[in-house]
Amino acid sequence: MEDVKKAPIYRRIWDLYYDGFRNMTVGKSLWLLIIIKLFVFFVIIKWLFFPNILKENYDTDSERAGAVREQLMSHDEQKN
Repeated sequence: MEDVKKAPIYRRIWDLYYDGFRNMTVGKSLWLLIIIKLFVFFVIIKWLFFPNILKENYDTDSERAGAVREQLMSHDEQKN
């Protein structure tokens, strides 16, 4: 018991989570399901629904920056 108290806090936290995940049964499959869902959300959905329009329409970073600046300025003028 005294060995545990002497260990640094980050080590005790790591041991807590490591033992918890190692002893899981149902939780492992739930974590796998969560990881798969996150992959679908952030990779597949982004790839399908959010194309990189700036990269497709402009060749250089300065052209992209100019296009963004122009859009921001025109939006600001429409607002006033």
